[in-house]
Amino acid sequence: MSEPAHALPTLNDASLLRTSSLIDGEWGVGSTNLLVHNPANGARVAEVAGCGAEQAQAALVAAERALPAWRARSARDRGVLLSRWAQQLRQNAADLAALMTAEQGKPLAEARGEVAYAASFLEWYAEEGKRVYGETIPASDASKRYWVWKQPVGVCAAITPWNFPLAMITRKVAPALAAGCTVMVKPAEQTPLTALACAELAQRAGLPAGVLGVLPATAEDSIAIGQLWCESPVVRHLSFTGSTEVGRLLAAQCAPTLKRLSLELGGHAPFIVFDDADVDAAVEGAIQSKYRNAGQTCICANRFYVQAGVHDAFVDKLAERVGALVVGAGDQPETQVGPLIDAAAMAKVRSHVDDAVAQGAQLRVGGQPRDDLGSGFFSPTLLTGVTPRMRVAVEETFGPVAPVFKFETEEQAIAWANASDYGLASYFYSRDISRCLRVAEALEYGMVGLNTGLIASAEAPFGGVKQSGYGREGGHQGIEEYLDLKMVCVGL
Repeated sequence: MSEPAHALPTLNDASLLRTSSLIDGEWGVGSTNLLVHNPANGARVAEVAGCGAEQAQAALVAAERALPAWRARSARDRGVLLSRWAQQLRQNAADLAALMTAEQGKPLAEARGEVAYAASFLEWYAEEGKRVYGETIPASDASKRYWVWKQPVGVCAAITPWNFPLAMITRKVAPALAAGCTVMVKPAEQTPLTALACAELAQRAGLPAGVLGVLPATAEDSIAIGQLWCESPVVRHLSFTGSTEVGRLLAAQCAPTLKRLSLELGGHAPFIVFDDADVDAAVEGAIQSKYRNAGQTCICANRFYVQAGVHDAFVDKLAERVGALVVGAGDQPETQVGPLIDAAAMAKVRSHVDDAVAQGAQLRVGGQPRDDLGSGFFSPTLLTGVTPRMRVAVEETFGPVAPVFKFETEEQAIAWANASDYGLASYFYSRDISRCLRVAEALEYGMVGLNTGLIASAEAPFGGVKQSGYGREGGHQGIEEYLDLKMVCVGL
């Protein structure tokens, strides 16, 4: 079967379509061909010159060379450039959203929202970089004085995922640049176009050569690039968002050089609805958390625990909302749920649903691929009668499937919610202030959404515990990941 025709979106500024790496301020050539496809129809969007270890080494040399001058600039000057970059993103939001939808599949409305979210990190750290304060410590010895300085860690590397191809770059790069570090980025092989357009806008904002490098690569070459950066003593910090399995591998590769790591890994978020909850608000939160980006987010709700007293009412209302969601290609204005990223994602979603049904779960809504739309679409799904034995109870689905478990007591809900190796995000709904405090404290997760399904923001720390990784992005905590402490003891 022949490949579908090209599906390049129409851009207001065609020069935002970049198809090669940015290294040392120059748009270069690659060693391999990286084909970018639209997940909604399989059509080829573009062909990108992919990088390998040779280009990764060149980017590393450039980043090391650019570091002294960038580190020496004032935080205010670095902030001005970050603000300009944010302005460029906002001014070109329509084109960035079109590129994102073409290669990632999310609805245009969500893509435009991601552009705003991405710009917010640049804006936040443009200001936060000016608030990196040291300390003067009173000494017990009158003949000494102690100072504590915060200094940039040095050259950094970032490996970003496909599900948020713009925001995950700025969330990592903005604090690093604000702190005075230089950064190399390896975007996901599925979504290099958004990353390269972002780099083009950074160039327009005036970032000096070598301060930011962006290297698209195939899956095979990505392994070589990651290994090179992990093993290099020049790279002092690595940030990665992706699977726990890959995170473990990167941590092992980084161990000999003892470099700093920020790992945002797998999630398996519980969503708890207590008898005293506002059921309508909980349903709205469930829609926002579960079905955004077709359920392909690391913090989307994966397990719905609903107390017996409101279980039926919650399920009925949620079923009505889920059944009304419009599935389709992301570039269609009415679309609310787009395609899954690839065939492997589709296979996992189908296997989870099939396993649950085979073990006695009931399909209230959906449960089938939408073959009438193409091979990448799956109906928004609601399962009831789910038990802890089913795969949806222990594995992250990463798709538009909401499994509902019925529970009786608060203690049971907390025990089920914490019965996971992962600890990224969690959610619960209650109007009992005492319960709100008890449950928020008891949940073993790095983030808790209380009476809301949307929790991420540039000004708040983002990250998990247990097998969901370590380190934080966002908030004033995010810039600390890129700063070393230096104690200076002065003898009088």
